[in-house]
Amino acid sequence: MPEKLSGKVALVTGGGSGFGAAISRLFADEGAKVFIGDINLKGAEEIANAYTGSVIAGQLDVTKRPDWDAAVARVKKEFGQLDILINNAGTSYKNKPTLDVTESEYNLTFNVNCFGIFHSVQAVFPTFIEQKGGVCVNISSVGADRPRRGLVWYNASKGAVSNASKGLALEYGPHNIRVNSICPLLSGTGLFEAFAGVPDTPENRQQFLANVPLGRLAEGDDIAKAALFLCSEDAHFITGVNLPVDGGRGV
Repeated sequence: MPEKLSGKVALVTGGGSGFGAAISRLFADEGAKVFIGDINLKGAEEIANAYTGSVIAGQLDVTKRPDWDAAVARVKKEFGQLDILINNAGTSYKNKPTLDVTESEYNLTFNVNCFGIFHSVQAVFPTFIEQKGGVCVNISSVGADRPRRGLVWYNASKGAVSNASKGLALEYGPHNIRVNSICPLLSGTGLFEAFAGVPDTPENRQQFLANVPLGRLAEGDDIAKAALFLCSEDAHFITGVNLPVDGGRGV
């Protein structure tokens, strides 16, 4: 089978763990050169060491514009181009009553989830425009359309991500830049209690999964394969889509 991303260069934020790690590995397997930008350099470097010559890692705090500028400069120096942007880095506070959310928790959530994407557009889109093309995939959440109590401000930040993805697709489509988002279900990567608001027990998982038609949590490969599709030529006429990868949870 031909590699779907042969000759492409991708920048993946938060690529050292979770969904980002799965995306980084799959993209490299499919022929892409990948820069993993993360504050978790250990995880990012472990992946880079496993894909010598195809994957490099570097410090990238998505809330800091200088980090973005340095990352883009390094990608272009090392690989000569930048074709794909994956805004995967995200954060949240632990599920709890909204009146208990602190200002610092609110600020961190919006700074990472929204301001990070703002910086990415400012830093990366000029290159896409110059190259007359590029692909951006933002990792949103099923909570963007189906918010639940206890994570009001997290869900609101992801609602902004989904809305911005559509707006960017509309504005930059004439430059041959495609922008989509992926809206995952909760994954089983140790964050169940933080997002669900209850301990990660078999009973609580089953209660949560009762509302998921396909009966399981999201896995890294689910999100990575959706990202691969959206970034490949198979999706060359798809933009402005917020793609649920949620086992039917949002139905």
